[in-house]
Formats: sequence, structure tokens, C-alpha cells
Amino acid sequence: MDEARMARRGVGPRLWLAGGWLLLALLAAILAPLIAPQDPLAQDLMLERLPPFWLDGAEPGYWLGTDSLGRDLLSRLIFAGRIAFIVAFAAAIAACLVGSALGLIAGYFGGWADRIISRIVDIWMAFPPVLFAILLVAVLGTGLSSVIIAIAVIDWTRFCRVIRAEAMGQSRMDYVENARIAGYGRIGIMLREVLPNVVPSIVALLSLDMGIAVIVEAILSFVNLSISTDDPTWGGIIAEGRLSIHQAWWVLVFPLITLILTVLSFSQFGEALKARFDPVLR
Repeated sequence: MDEARMARRGVGPRLWLAGGWLLLALLAAILAPLIAPQDPLAQDLMLERLPPFWLDGAEPGYWLGTDSLGRDLLSRLIFAGRIAFIVAFAAAIAACLVGSALGLIAGYFGGWADRIISRIVDIWMAFPPVLFAILLVAVLGTGLSSVIIAIAVIDWTRFCRVIRAEAMGQSRMDYVENARIAGYGRIGIMLREVLPNVVPSIVALLSLDMGIAVIVEAILSFVNLSISTDDPTWGGIIAEGRLSIHQAWWVLVFPLITLILTVLSFSQFGEALKARFDPVLR
């Protein structure tokens, strides 16, 4: 009980802080056309590299300054959040569905199913994930769907390995044996008894994987392998800011802060949810 209390200590603040940032960023992305102060694609060389509002030389309406083409940085960050969240949700959910299903089957049924799935996972994880994603996008071509597919293809193994281990442990529990004695079939036991007990781990992994998807998308856009349109992305803004770090540091710093806060929030939110709802920690 003491260990459970210690595990739950601090869960509330983490959950609210991480969830609050994610909710704020998500609402900003959804409402981007309504709340963005400027057109994120509008260029004005007369306004290039304006500083943030608290520095000398700032211009009203350009709260975080402008880049080397005179585009409003705050508006670009808000609109870039739309790409980040679309990729995070779509890629992570796709990886979760595939990886969790295969991991549940391998962990609960064992035998030849476990051997085949485990060998596939071992082979898959032999490839460096980021390089594998870059290769897949290079083959599939740039675009939002290609990025989502590439991230889902490299990330399903994480779900598979963790859920396999969880399902394997749950399948040895007394309640599973009681369900067998009661006459439930193997698939019924897996879905009705084992699956609900691994859901907290799935939720934590799903949230963590959303953060990883945001990072991978940022890396791909940093090397110009993400979306093929002119729409802003956090990685693309970082790449632009790196070229003018000495003249306009804010173009690099603010997207980095946004990216780090979002990734950390996804991670902490998932861990807090697991600690709050995991039956072992209650």
C-alpha cells in the first residue's frame, strides 16, 4: 500500500500540467484560422527578423517576432501544431492497433504464434528507426500520409514488445485460470479478462508514442522530407531558425521550446494516466 501511495503521489499535478499544455496546444491548432494573428504564409521583407514584443524594435501584432522572410512566427507555430497533432494521433493510433493486437496474441497464446511474432519484431528492430523512417518516406514520397505510414511502420514494435510481456504475465494470474475453469474460451478470456488489465500500459505507450511521432515528424521536416506543401512545420521552422541563429535567435528558440514541451507533456500525461488507473497501483 505504501508503494502504491508513493507511485500515485504527484500524479495529479503531472496529469493536470501535462494535460493542460496538450489541451492548450490542441485547441490552438484546431482554432488556428481564428486565433492566429497573421497569415502564416504572408511574406513582407520590410518586416524581416522583427524581435519578440518585449525587445526593442518589435512591431505591434507580431508577438514572437518574424523570420527572415517577414512571416509571423507565432502564427507559423500555431499552424504547424496542426501537422504535429495530426501525425501524432494518426501514426500512434495505427501503431497501437497493430502492435497491441500482435503483442496480445503473442503473449497470451505463446507457442508458434509467439515465436513468429517475436522473430518479426527482432528483425524489424534491427533497423535504426529514424533512418528507417527517412528511407520509407524517400520511397513513398513526401506528404502527410507518407509520414504517418512511415512512423506507424517503425513504431508498432514498441507496443508489441511491451504488451506481449504484459499479456504473458497476466495469463499466469489466478483470475485467468478461474475463467478457464468457468468454461470461457481462449479468445474470450483474452478479450474479456487479459485485455482490460493491459489497457493502462497501452494508454501510457500510446501517449508516449504520440510524443515520439511528433519528434520523428520534426526530424523529417527538418531534413525537408515531411509534407510537400508550404505549410509550416515545427521541424521546418527549426531548420530555418538554425540558419539565422545569430541574427534572429527567437526563430530557433521558440519552436524548440514548443516541441520539447509537447513531447514531455505526452510522456508525462501517459505515465500519469497509467499510475492513476493501473489496478496494480490503486
